[in-house]
Amino acid sequence: MISTESQQKFGFKYGRNGVHASRTMMLSEITELFHGRNMDATAAQYQEDVELFNVLHKPTEKSRKLTWKHLVDLYGMDTAIPLFRIFRRFWEVDEQARTLLACQMGLARDPLLRISMNKILQLELGQWLPREEMEQVFAEQCPDRYSPATLKSIAQNVNGTWTNAGFLQGRTKKHRTEPDIRPVNVAFALFMGYLQGLTGNRLFNTEWTRVLQCRTERLLELARSASHSGLLRFKHSSEVVEITFPDCLTKEEEAWLYE
Repeated sequence: MISTESQQKFGFKYGRNGVHASRTMMLSEITELFHGRNMDATAAQYQEDVELFNVLHKPTEKSRKLTWKHLVDLYGMDTAIPLFRIFRRFWEVDEQARTLLACQMGLARDPLLRISMNKILQLELGQWLPREEMEQVFAEQCPDRYSPATLKSIAQNVNGTWTNAGFLQGRTKKHRTEPDIRPVNVAFALFMGYLQGLTGNRLFNTEWTRVLQCRTERLLELARSASHSGLLRFKHSSEVVEITFPDCLTKEEEAWLYE
């Protein structure tokens, strides 16, 4: 796996802070912004839509600026960032995959959402998730850092994101459900592993594919479907798997994989 510094250049974020301290994954906001711009839109254009044209209907200038800051923190919002560029490209491929795709991007860029992942994946289908249990996850992982009120807010926000993505169901009483995994979701999970310097079979054994909770055979099947759609290049012979992403990275970005 490549260095953390190189991963950050690709768009991954590390540290302790995350947007989910005060927001969910802001699905309605990016849906509105992406609807109004093509996938080659610049960061400046998105910022103009949010802060100048107020397409997200925020009541004050301060709230518009804060919304833009949260969007940048969570998604990058700049095609110069490889992770965002491909996320934005994949967004247009399959409308049914978008909510999970947004969650996948959030996992790559929000440490708080990543902390919650193991708790979600440990639940059995149909199992109830009391909010207090998610609060306890953050209390244990971030001891003495958050007040009880903030722990409650974080738990509500991450649970809201997992609900939007199809892992939980219910308005107030959340139960574990099975998300709809689409070929583009598998392609994005494999791309995230690829950006971390992994190749071949190792791409199917990352935290990004683990969150999809599919058997390897199913992942291979969906990767093959993604290849047929031109999202990646897939070769599978016996036990050997080769995955590449032509035209996804510039030559300079490709060099980051070897730093």
